[in-house]
Amino acid sequence: MTTPSDEPYLDRVLTMEVGRCTEAAAVAASTMIGRGDKEGADQEAVTALRAAFNKLEMDGTVVIGEGERDEAPMLYIGEKVGTGNGPKIDIALDPLEGTTLTAKAMSNALAVVAMAQGGSLLHSPDVYMDKIACGPGYSDGVIDLDAPLEENIAALAKEKSVDPSEITLCILDRERHQPLIDGARKMGSRVFLIPDGDVAGVFHTTEASTGIDLYVGTGGAPEGVLAAAALRCVGGQMQGRLVFRNDEERARAERSGITDFNKKYGLFDLASGDVIFAATGVTSGSMLDGVKWEPGFVSTHTVVMRSRTGTVRYVRARTKRE
Repeated sequence: MTTPSDEPYLDRVLTMEVGRCTEAAAVAASTMIGRGDKEGADQEAVTALRAAFNKLEMDGTVVIGEGERDEAPMLYIGEKVGTGNGPKIDIALDPLEGTTLTAKAMSNALAVVAMAQGGSLLHSPDVYMDKIACGPGYSDGVIDLDAPLEENIAALAKEKSVDPSEITLCILDRERHQPLIDGARKMGSRVFLIPDGDVAGVFHTTEASTGIDLYVGTGGAPEGVLAAAALRCVGGQMQGRLVFRNDEERARAERSGITDFNKKYGLFDLASGDVIFAATGVTSGSMLDGVKWEPGFVSTHTVVMRSRTGTVRYVRARTKRE
Protein backbone atom coordinates (compact mmCIF):
# COMPACT_ATOMS: atom_id res chain seq x y z
CA MET A 1 0.00 0.00 0.00
CA THR A 2 2.91 2.36 0.47
CA THR A 3 4.65 1.80 -2.85
CA PRO A 4 4.82 4.87 -5.14
CA SER A 5 2.74 3.15 -7.81
CA ASP A 6 -0.06 2.58 -5.33
CA GLU A 7 -0.33 6.19 -4.14
CA PRO A 8 -2.34 7.66 -7.07
CA TYR A 9 -4.72 4.71 -6.83
CA LEU A 10 -5.27 5.25 -3.13
CA ASP A 11 -5.76 8.98 -3.59
CA ARG A 12 -8.43 8.52 -6.20
CA VAL A 13 -10.28 5.48 -4.96
CA LEU A 14 -10.09 5.64 -1.19
CA THR A 15 -9.46 9.18 -0.01
CA MET A 16 -12.64 10.54 -1.58
CA GLU A 17 -14.66 7.34 -1.94
CA VAL A 18 -14.56 6.75 1.81
CA GLY A 19 -16.43 10.04 2.17
CA ARG A 20 -19.10 8.82 -0.22
CA CYS A 21 -19.47 5.74 1.96
CA THR A 22 -20.13 7.75 5.12
CA GLU A 23 -22.51 9.98 3.14
CA ALA A 24 -24.56 6.93 2.17
CA ALA A 25 -24.72 5.74 5.78
CA ALA A 26 -25.67 9.19 7.08
CA VAL A 27 -28.44 9.69 4.53
CA ALA A 28 -29.93 6.29 5.34
CA ALA A 29 -29.77 6.91 9.09
CA SER A 30 -31.31 10.37 8.72
CA THR A 31 -34.63 8.83 7.68
CA MET A 32 -34.91 7.63 11.30
CA ILE A 33 -34.14 10.93 13.06
CA GLY A 34 -36.59 11.55 15.90
CA ARG A 35 -38.46 8.27 15.46
CA GLY A 36 -37.35 6.79 18.78
CA ASP A 37 -35.93 3.64 17.16
CA LYS A 38 -32.17 3.56 17.68
CA GLU A 39 -31.83 -0.06 16.50
CA GLY A 40 -33.72 0.74 13.31
CA ALA A 41 -31.57 3.81 12.69
CA ASP A 42 -28.39 1.78 13.14
CA GLN A 43 -29.62 -0.93 10.78
CA GLU A 44 -30.37 1.61 8.06
CA ALA A 45 -26.83 2.99 8.35
CA VAL A 46 -25.21 -0.46 8.42
CA THR A 47 -27.04 -1.66 5.31
CA ALA A 48 -26.19 1.47 3.32
CA LEU A 49 -22.54 1.50 4.40
CA ARG A 50 -21.98 -2.14 3.50
CA ALA A 51 -23.50 -1.62 0.07
CA ALA A 52 -21.23 1.38 -0.51
CA PHE A 53 -18.11 -0.54 0.59
CA ASN A 54 -18.84 -3.38 -1.80
CA LYS A 55 -18.61 -1.02 -4.79
CA LEU A 56 -14.99 -0.16 -3.99
CA GLU A 57 -11.98 -1.77 -5.65
CA MET A 58 -10.30 -2.98 -2.47
CA ASP A 59 -9.66 -6.10 -0.42
CA GLY A 60 -11.13 -4.77 2.81
CA THR A 61 -11.39 -6.39 6.23
CA VAL A 62 -13.53 -4.99 9.04
CA VAL A 63 -11.35 -4.87 12.18
CA ILE A 64 -13.56 -2.53 14.22
CA GLY A 65 -17.21 -3.18 13.45
CA GLU A 66 -20.70 -4.00 14.66
CA GLY A 67 -19.56 -6.90 16.82
CA GLU A 68 -18.42 -10.47 16.37
CA ARG A 69 -19.99 -12.60 13.65
CA ASP A 70 -22.50 -14.28 15.95
CA GLU A 71 -23.71 -10.89 17.18
CA ALA A 72 -23.98 -8.93 13.92
CA PRO A 73 -25.32 -10.06 10.54
CA MET A 74 -23.16 -7.59 8.60
CA LEU A 75 -20.11 -5.36 9.04
CA TYR A 76 -19.02 -7.74 11.79
CA ILE A 77 -15.38 -8.01 12.83
CA GLY A 78 -13.53 -10.05 10.25
CA GLU A 79 -16.03 -9.54 7.43
CA LYS A 80 -14.51 -9.01 3.99
CA VAL A 81 -15.85 -6.04 2.02
CA GLY A 82 -15.08 -4.50 -1.33
CA THR A 83 -14.63 -6.27 -4.64
CA GLY A 84 -11.65 -8.27 -3.37
CA ASN A 85 -9.37 -6.53 -5.85
CA GLY A 86 -6.95 -3.72 -5.05
CA PRO A 87 -5.03 -2.98 -1.84
CA LYS A 88 -5.51 -4.86 1.41
CA ILE A 89 -7.27 -2.45 3.76
CA ASP A 90 -8.15 -2.52 7.46
CA ILE A 91 -11.47 -0.80 8.17
CA ALA A 92 -12.74 0.63 11.45
CA LEU A 93 -16.29 1.88 11.39
CA ASP A 94 -19.25 3.12 13.30
CA PRO A 95 -22.10 3.38 10.78
CA LEU A 96 -24.06 5.48 13.27
CA GLU A 97 -22.15 6.95 16.19
CA GLY A 98 -24.98 8.26 18.28
CA THR A 99 -27.91 5.89 17.79
CA THR A 100 -29.72 7.44 20.76
CA LEU A 101 -28.86 10.93 19.52
CA THR A 102 -30.49 10.06 16.20
CA ALA A 103 -33.55 8.44 17.77
CA LYS A 104 -34.08 11.54 19.92
CA ALA A 105 -33.13 14.07 17.19
CA MET A 106 -30.21 15.35 19.26
CA SER A 107 -27.00 16.91 17.92
CA ASN A 108 -23.64 15.39 16.88
CA ALA A 109 -24.71 12.01 15.47
CA LEU A 110 -22.19 10.89 12.85
CA ALA A 111 -21.42 8.15 10.34
CA VAL A 112 -17.71 7.37 10.78
CA VAL A 113 -15.12 5.28 8.91
CA ALA A 114 -11.34 4.94 9.14
CA MET A 115 -9.19 2.99 6.68
CA ALA A 116 -5.51 2.05 6.76
CA GLN A 117 -3.18 -0.48 5.24
CA GLY A 118 -3.58 -3.98 6.65
CA GLY A 119 -2.26 -4.35 10.19
CA SER A 120 -2.26 -0.63 10.97
CA LEU A 121 -5.32 -0.36 13.24
CA LEU A 122 -5.49 -1.86 16.73
CA HIS A 123 -7.88 -4.82 16.66
CA SER A 124 -9.61 -3.61 19.79
CA PRO A 125 -12.18 -5.76 21.56
CA ASP A 126 -15.55 -4.27 22.44
CA VAL A 127 -14.62 -3.19 25.96
CA TYR A 128 -14.11 0.13 27.69
CA MET A 129 -11.05 2.35 27.37
CA ASP A 130 -9.73 5.16 29.57
CA LYS A 131 -8.83 8.01 27.20
CA ILE A 132 -7.18 11.38 27.11
CA ALA A 133 -6.79 13.41 23.92
CA CYS A 134 -5.96 16.87 22.67
CA GLY A 135 -5.67 18.46 19.26
CA PRO A 136 -2.62 19.60 17.29
CA GLY A 137 -0.13 22.32 18.12
CA TYR A 138 1.19 21.13 21.49
CA SER A 139 4.58 19.77 22.53
CA ASP A 140 4.91 16.00 22.46
CA GLY A 141 3.88 14.42 25.74
CA VAL A 142 1.94 17.45 26.99
CA ILE A 143 -0.81 15.13 28.23
CA ASP A 144 -0.42 11.90 30.19
CA LEU A 145 -3.16 9.40 30.96
CA ASP A 146 -1.46 8.52 34.26
CA ALA A 147 -1.11 12.11 35.48
CA PRO A 148 -3.79 13.75 37.63
CA LEU A 149 -6.34 15.69 35.60
CA GLU A 150 -5.26 18.91 37.26
CA GLU A 151 -1.71 18.44 35.94
CA ASN A 152 -2.97 17.88 32.41
CA ILE A 153 -5.13 20.99 32.56
CA ALA A 154 -2.22 23.03 33.91
CA ALA A 155 0.11 21.69 31.20
CA LEU A 156 -2.27 22.65 28.40
CA ALA A 157 -2.87 26.08 29.94
CA LYS A 158 0.88 26.69 30.14
CA GLU A 159 1.33 25.70 26.48
CA LYS A 160 -1.47 28.04 25.43
CA SER A 161 -0.23 30.83 27.74
CA VAL A 162 -3.64 31.06 29.37
CA ASP A 163 -5.12 30.52 32.82
CA PRO A 164 -6.63 27.05 33.54
CA SER A 165 -10.01 28.79 33.58
CA GLU A 166 -9.61 29.22 29.81
CA ILE A 167 -9.32 25.46 29.22
CA THR A 168 -12.47 23.59 28.10
CA LEU A 169 -12.86 19.83 28.58
CA CYS A 170 -15.25 17.48 26.82
CA ILE A 171 -16.50 14.60 28.98
CA LEU A 172 -19.23 12.00 28.56
CA ASP A 173 -22.05 12.77 30.98
CA ARG A 174 -21.77 9.66 33.15
CA GLU A 175 -21.84 9.16 36.91
CA ARG A 176 -18.41 7.52 36.75
CA HIS A 177 -16.97 10.79 35.47
CA GLN A 178 -18.18 12.96 38.34
CA PRO A 179 -14.70 13.10 39.98
CA LEU A 180 -13.25 14.36 36.67
CA ILE A 181 -16.01 16.92 36.30
CA ASP A 182 -15.54 18.14 39.89
CA GLY A 183 -11.75 18.29 39.51
CA ALA A 184 -11.94 20.33 36.32
CA ARG A 185 -14.41 22.78 37.80
CA LYS A 186 -12.27 23.23 40.91
CA MET A 187 -9.52 24.36 38.54
CA GLY A 188 -11.98 26.87 37.13
CA SER A 189 -12.07 25.08 33.77
CA ARG A 190 -15.17 24.76 31.63
CA VAL A 191 -16.74 21.34 31.16
CA PHE A 192 -18.70 20.49 28.02
CA LEU A 193 -20.82 17.42 28.79
CA ILE A 194 -22.03 15.16 25.99
CA PRO A 195 -24.78 12.53 26.36
CA ASP A 196 -23.24 10.08 23.85
CA GLY A 197 -20.74 9.88 21.02
CA ASP A 198 -17.17 9.90 22.27
CA VAL A 199 -15.72 9.66 18.76
CA ALA A 200 -17.28 13.06 18.19
CA GLY A 201 -15.99 14.17 21.59
CA VAL A 202 -12.37 13.43 20.71
CA PHE A 203 -12.94 14.65 17.14
CA HIS A 204 -13.92 18.07 18.54
CA THR A 205 -10.38 18.63 19.83
CA THR A 206 -9.11 18.70 16.23
CA GLU A 207 -10.85 21.96 15.35
CA ALA A 208 -10.20 25.23 17.22
CA SER A 209 -13.65 26.58 16.36
CA THR A 210 -15.30 24.07 18.71
CA GLY A 211 -13.51 25.55 21.72
CA ILE A 212 -12.69 22.05 23.06
CA ASP A 213 -9.12 21.70 24.34
CA LEU A 214 -9.10 18.32 26.05
CA TYR A 215 -11.11 15.11 26.03
CA VAL A 216 -10.97 12.80 29.06
CA GLY A 217 -12.93 9.86 30.40
CA THR A 218 -13.91 6.24 29.89
CA GLY A 219 -15.73 5.21 26.72
CA GLY A 220 -15.75 2.47 24.13
CA ALA A 221 -12.39 1.06 23.04
CA PRO A 222 -13.44 0.62 19.38
CA GLU A 223 -14.44 4.29 19.35
CA GLY A 224 -10.99 5.05 20.71
CA VAL A 225 -9.39 3.55 17.60
CA LEU A 226 -11.66 5.60 15.33
CA ALA A 227 -10.87 8.76 17.26
CA ALA A 228 -7.15 8.03 17.09
CA ALA A 229 -7.41 7.74 13.31
CA ALA A 230 -8.83 11.27 13.13
CA LEU A 231 -6.10 12.63 15.40
CA ARG A 232 -3.40 10.94 13.32
CA CYS A 233 -4.54 12.97 10.33
CA VAL A 234 -4.20 16.35 12.05
CA GLY A 235 -1.33 15.71 14.47
CA GLY A 236 -3.16 15.54 17.77
CA GLN A 237 -2.23 13.45 20.81
CA MET A 238 -4.05 10.59 22.50
CA GLN A 239 -3.43 7.88 25.07
CA GLY A 240 -5.68 5.03 26.12
CA ARG A 241 -5.80 1.95 28.31
CA LEU A 242 -8.29 -0.90 28.04
CA VAL A 243 -10.62 -1.41 30.99
CA PHE A 244 -11.90 -4.92 31.73
CA ARG A 245 -14.89 -5.60 33.94
CA ASN A 246 -14.78 -9.40 33.95
CA ASP A 247 -12.98 -12.50 32.68
CA GLU A 248 -15.19 -12.72 29.59
CA GLU A 249 -13.94 -9.31 28.46
CA ARG A 250 -10.34 -10.38 29.05
CA ALA A 251 -10.97 -13.50 26.98
CA ARG A 252 -12.41 -11.32 24.22
CA ALA A 253 -9.23 -9.25 24.28
CA GLU A 254 -7.07 -12.37 24.03
CA ARG A 255 -9.03 -13.48 20.96
CA SER A 256 -8.15 -10.09 19.44
CA GLY A 257 -4.46 -10.80 20.02
CA ILE A 258 -4.05 -8.60 23.10
CA THR A 259 -1.90 -10.05 25.87
CA ASP A 260 -0.79 -6.99 27.88
CA PHE A 261 -3.96 -5.96 29.69
CA ASN A 262 -2.33 -2.93 31.34
CA LYS A 263 -0.66 -1.40 28.29
CA LYS A 264 -0.91 2.35 27.82
CA TYR A 265 -1.54 2.85 24.12
CA GLY A 266 -0.22 5.89 22.35
CA LEU A 267 -1.64 7.41 19.20
CA PHE A 268 0.52 5.33 16.85
CA ASP A 269 -0.29 2.15 18.80
CA LEU A 270 -3.96 2.73 18.05
CA ALA A 271 -3.63 3.84 14.43
CA SER A 272 -0.36 3.65 12.49
CA GLY A 273 0.61 3.76 8.83
CA ASP A 274 -1.27 5.79 6.24
CA VAL A 275 -4.73 6.52 7.65
CA ILE A 276 -7.84 7.91 6.00
CA PHE A 277 -10.70 9.16 8.18
CA ALA A 278 -14.15 10.32 7.13
CA ALA A 279 -17.25 11.44 9.01
CA THR A 280 -20.61 12.70 7.76
CA GLY A 281 -23.09 14.51 9.97
CA VAL A 282 -26.41 12.75 10.55
CA THR A 283 -27.74 15.40 12.90
CA SER A 284 -26.16 18.84 13.06
CA GLY A 285 -23.33 19.42 15.50
CA SER A 286 -20.42 21.70 16.32
CA MET A 287 -18.32 20.62 13.32
CA LEU A 288 -20.67 19.11 10.77
CA ASP A 289 -24.18 19.93 9.63
CA GLY A 290 -26.70 17.13 9.56
CA VAL A 291 -28.44 15.66 6.54
CA LYS A 292 -31.00 18.02 5.04
CA TRP A 293 -33.87 16.83 2.88
CA GLU A 294 -35.19 19.25 0.27
CA PRO A 295 -37.71 18.82 -2.56
CA GLY A 296 -35.91 16.59 -5.03
CA PHE A 297 -32.53 16.72 -3.25
CA VAL A 298 -30.65 15.64 -0.14
CA SER A 299 -27.65 17.59 1.23
CA THR A 300 -24.75 16.25 3.31
CA HIS A 301 -21.71 17.66 5.10
CA THR A 302 -18.60 15.48 5.31
CA VAL A 303 -15.02 15.78 6.48
CA VAL A 304 -12.31 13.60 4.91
CA MET A 305 -8.77 13.51 6.32
CA ARG A 306 -5.55 11.74 5.37
CA SER A 307 -2.52 11.30 7.60
CA ARG A 308 0.11 11.00 4.84
CA THR A 309 -0.68 14.40 3.37
CA GLY A 310 -2.26 16.12 6.38
CA THR A 311 -5.12 17.11 4.08
CA VAL A 312 -8.50 17.96 5.62
CA ARG A 313 -11.37 18.37 3.17
CA TYR A 314 -14.85 19.53 4.08
CA VAL A 315 -17.30 18.44 1.41
CA ARG A 316 -20.84 19.70 0.98
CA ALA A 317 -22.80 17.54 -1.43
CA ARG A 318 -26.27 18.03 -2.91
CA THR A 319 -27.61 14.89 -4.53
CA LYS A 320 -30.82 14.11 -6.38
CA ARG A 321 -33.23 12.06 -4.33
CA GLU A 322 -33.99 8.63 -5.69
